[in-house]
Amino acid sequence: MKPVNEMSVSFLSCSSNEAFARAVVAAFVAQMDPTVDELCDIKTAVSEAVTNCIVHAYRNMIGIVYINCRIYEDGSVVVRVRDKGCGIEDIEQAMQPLFTTQEGERAGLGFAVMQSFMDKLHVSSKPGKGTTVTMKKALKRRPKQNE
Repeated sequence: MKPVNEMSVSFLSCSSNEAFARAVVAAFVAQMDPTVDELCDIKTAVSEAVTNCIVHAYRNMIGIVYINCRIYEDGSVVVRVRDKGCGIEDIEQAMQPLFTTQEGERAGLGFAVMQSFMDKLHVSSKPGKGTTVTMKKALKRRPKQNE
């Protein structure tokens, strides 16, 4: 299916940019007139994905986080968050609730949160090459045509 609209953005993996990522995706998705709950779900999932890039992918260094967001005729939104960081050795293990590579303040719930707030979640990764998180959310409202 061909997207009705699409945007891409990239930024440095600074923790201050996590709020920017939430805001830019929310602003783009706003054209769909989502419910408050739908918008909060998407913002939370984006926040978790971007935080994973900042904290895990680019440990102790600054890299680039890439976000692509597409809106489809059926009312679905697909958000892809990608990095070129360290990658994930074992995706299945990393997606288990409470698993974390960073002890201390990290709860290890990022992927679980993304799964609970979005309709679909797919993670692909290659150690040393980076990770792509693709999330899909079906909104109740459809995009306005020709606007």
